[in-house]
Amino acid sequence: MSIYTKTGDRGQTSLATGERVSKTDARLEAYGTADELNSWIGLLRAAIDNGERLAVSGERIDARLEWIQQRLFNIGAALAGAPGQWIDGEDIRLLEQWIDAMIQEAPLVRAFVLPAGSECVTRTHVCRTVARRLERRILMTEDYAQEVLQFVNRLSDYLFVLAEYIARKKGENPQIWEKEAKCKN
Repeated sequence: MSIYTKTGDRGQTSLATGERVSKTDARLEAYGTADELNSWIGLLRAAIDNGERLAVSGERIDARLEWIQQRLFNIGAALAGAPGQWIDGEDIRLLEQWIDAMIQEAPLVRAFVLPAGSECVTRTHVCRTVARRLERRILMTEDYAQEVLQFVNRLSDYLFVLAEYIARKKGENPQIWEKEAKCKN
């Protein structure tokens, strides 16, 4: 079997329903962004698990990120029109529990934080910003499950908190945005 089908050579592709759509369709942009986020999270996992065993409440962060990657594929299937419920309220509640557990272990700084610090922290911020873009792309589609949008909204919150959590666990101080910051020579 060949990997190339040539069916997309004219700028169209098939959704899970079999419907042919333009590769510029909002649904493709949305699930393409979910795929991009999934790849960024894979890169984040490589940085997090580089010999360290970062955990929250005894559960490794790497395992949680793998779970998130599985859900991002579910989101792609949902956005491609595959039948079934791919994300549910329990998925959203689990993200909320994880957020609450991290905040309990390492309270958040109540200020705008620069996406800076160690490679692991900055990769987490990249994931957060791609998650926010995914949320916007989902809103541009005509048909999406409310749970999918809620999950992605919670996921960006999770990634924001995770960036601060990792910084704290690594002994880094979050860099706070200074409205009138001057260039330091």
